[in-house]
Amino acid sequence: MADAPTTLRDGRYAIARVLGEGGQATTYEAVDKRLGRAVAIKRFVVRGAKSWKEVELAEREARVLASLHHPAIPEHFEHFEENGELYLVSEKIEGESLGALRKRGARFSEGEVLRLLSELDAALAYLSSRAPPVVHRDIKPNNVIRRPDGSFALIDFGSVAESLEPEGGSTVVGTFGYMAPEQFQGRALPATDVYAAGATALAMLTGKDPDKLPHRGLALDVEAALAGTRVSRGLVTALRSLLEPDPEKRPTRIAQALRASARGAKATPFAAAPPPSKRERRRLEKEARRAERRQRGWSRAAQRGRGDRHLLGPFLWVLLVGISVGQIGVLLALRVFVPTLLGILSIVFGKGLLEASRAVTEAGRQADASMDRAKRFLRGEIAVVDAEGTRIAAEEANARFPEDDDEDDAALAEEEAAAAEAEGRRTGRRL
Repeated sequence: MADAPTTLRDGRYAIARVLGEGGQATTYEAVDKRLGRAVAIKRFVVRGAKSWKEVELAEREARVLASLHHPAIPEHFEHFEENGELYLVSEKIEGESLGALRKRGARFSEGEVLRLLSELDAALAYLSSRAPPVVHRDIKPNNVIRRPDGSFALIDFGSVAESLEPEGGSTVVGTFGYMAPEQFQGRALPATDVYAAGATALAMLTGKDPDKLPHRGLALDVEAALAGTRVSRGLVTALRSLLEPDPEKRPTRIAQALRASARGAKATPFAAAPPPSKRERRRLEKEARRAERRQRGWSRAAQRGRGDRHLLGPFLWVLLVGISVGQIGVLLALRVFVPTLLGILSIVFGKGLLEASRAVTEAGRQADASMDRAKRFLRGEIAVVDAEGTRIAAEEANARFPEDDDEDDAALAEEEAAAAEAEGRRTGRRL
């Protein structure tokens, strides 16, 4: 954009390049000079917004992102207004979007799709566990990043819905082909994101947007879309379940569909693919177990947080009052008195004290935000205080519920080697 800023926040953020542009905002890659890290900055031109709905979505995105802490979701750093425009600063996820991969002609194998679905399942389970549940509403290849290590992250929460209540009017938000049918009615449920995840997986398998694929009535014809594609019947069954048009019949968790398809893979084979082998069934079962194990970690962390609140008993309100008093002290000391004093002294002793004043103000803002999260935790509005505690709880869950992944990996490797050897013998005979 011609009017793109070069720096923000008195030179703290240096804009490097445009990462993406949409109807409501532009996202830049920038460098945080104070902390020496790359960040993503989303710019909302509030003055030029076509309606208050755009402003509301921008403010909602900032508010919701500030409360989310998950490895597959960018960490929110801050948001601020400058020159009549709203800026949202978050973690810069390294990697390439699935949309960019598709433009280069890339298509996912079944193993890559299973990992994608497994990691999206963990992220969506976390979002749906919030109070109230958070619904992304616009999961699609452009909004999923594959990191260099092969893991995936969910970005762009500009269409997020943080409540399931439609009071006050509803807005149809999403991308055609990836939107669940209920979105056209203005409804957003946790199962809505499950549908979009299935549509994204299908797009990465076929190389086509879902609205360009065969349909039967309101439903995507998954079998026809994947005809001639080397995928197991179990995965086809899972995708058909995820893409069920009726939200009442659609699973609320991706792991449910993977687990059910792994069990059903022992029945009749998918006509457009060879009969499922023991290796294919085991792979589906393994991905379902991994997804379940990740979710056990988040659930265990949430339960631990709720249990801590119950143990507080009558001291809960004393703690809340104490934190509120502390917040007032922080506000007065670090955001009013000390910055003002340093600002006055900077007139005599130079700009160094002015920088110190800004640093103290920023420290006060961060302390105030941390105290606010602590109060929300004690009131039961959020399940987990920070990402570190959740990560530790997830690791505890992995240790508490050990799986036979190593045995599975060894068995799969043996079966693959045997299959390769058999294929080699057949090729030799043909020659």
